Amino acid sequence: MDDRAPPITFRAAAVASRLLTQEQLREAEDAVRADLGQGNTQVLVEEPQLIKKLLALGRLNKWQVEQLKLGRTRFTLGPYLVTDSIGRGGMGEVYKAVHTMMGRLEAIKVLPRSKSTPAAIASFTREIRAQAQMDHPNLVRALYAGHDGNVYYLVTEYVPGTDLRKFVRARQRLTMSEAATIISQAAKGLAYAHSRGMVHRDIKPGNLLVTPDGQTKVSDLGLAGFLGDGDAEDPRQGKVVGTADYLAPELIQDPTAISPAIDVYSLGCTLYYAVTGKVPFPGGTTREKAQRHVEQAPLKPSRISPDLSDEFVEVIASMMEKDPTRRMQTANEVAERLAPWVRDAVANAVADAEFGPAPPDLSAAPSGMGDTDSGFLYGADLSEGVSQISQGTDPFASASEETLPDEARRRGRRVREPVTVPNSVVLFTLGPIVVVSLVLFFCMLLAGVGSRL
Repeated sequence: MDDRAPPITFRAAAVASRLLTQEQLREAEDAVRADLGQGNTQVLVEEPQLIKKLLALGRLNKWQVEQLKLGRTRFTLGPYLVTDSIGRGGMGEVYKAVHTMMGRLEAIKVLPRSKSTPAAIASFTREIRAQAQMDHPNLVRALYAGHDGNVYYLVTEYVPGTDLRKFVRARQRLTMSEAATIISQAAKGLAYAHSRGMVHRDIKPGNLLVTPDGQTKVSDLGLAGFLGDGDAEDPRQGKVVGTADYLAPELIQDPTAISPAIDVYSLGCTLYYAVTGKVPFPGGTTREKAQRHVEQAPLKPSRISPDLSDEFVEVIASMMEKDPTRRMQTANEVAERLAPWVRDAVANAVADAEFGPAPPDLSAAPSGMGDTDSGFLYGADLSEGVSQISQGTDPFASASEETLPDEARRRGRRVREPVTVPNSVVLFTLGPIVVVSLVLFFCMLLAGVGSRL
């Protein structure tokens, strides 16, 4: 005999969660009947029709609908009412939330309870403390941190818009002026962090957020390291961390070589991606990418984007110099070198201007989520977010990008950047073919001579 309680219905979950009232449900049902020309209030409204109308009325958003369909009824975390999913970061899952007393929209990064090991909690706490020290307009600001039962969370400012990775993918590539404006702002934020003794260690397009009015903010300090003799509390001390497409060569060779120069290199790779639509070393495994960062020079960006000036290409080359002693030394220098191309703001037409439905009545918000409560934090399927956190980052993860050139985009085909094959590989491959061909040629020649004799 199955003693499990029957699953809660969508209507019951919506009311129990206090996202909707009974009156709001009835209004939506009456609106569906009106659309169908049914004046009889006794006619049953099917769930799919009701959901479609609630979405159209702005009573719920798609994420809330999915959670309610799964029977989840808790949408609170401490003093916050969670209204939407944003995405995943390097250390946790990120949600859009409203403070129930202040009514302010903010972002909450949550360490899922299923991953709350002592080591993970220590890493998350370290990220919280690192971000709490930073206060700069080009860095995502930390506002509050706490835990609700066994659920640890970090509250940051909510940044509307999109990340640079999605921005570039939507545009194929950026102009020199657009890229310089975005990267210059990121450099200023990094210069501030460096002055406070912190190195980001995971600069990449997905961690640069671009707001609708063109402001850039650096996000996700989950892998941040500190300058000096080493951080004894850093669980990743002595390990290669970051994203393979943007790793500095010296960090690959010596994971303890933490300096501002590694952020400058990664920012240079990010600038390369912004103006070409391609990572410096596309294709290959994580190990192969790392080796190419150490040993090879990337394809000259002006060969991909002919409109790039020699001066601009030189800035990229200086930021991506493999020898850190010959590389552009500081993030402030990056901003200064890019100044000739910088303008006031970048119009971010890609930014998502829809912030979802208005928050529900906060006066009726349920109490905080308890330690043993099941709710939105556990097992939720998160779609790719539009802002705040765009890419998850596992230590030494690969984030290979491929883009569509104009002609291929029109035809709907994906085109990969050609990979340069070393000469030794070419000779090794073609050598046996050449030898066999020569043997066959001489055999045919001897056969012809023999027939004439």
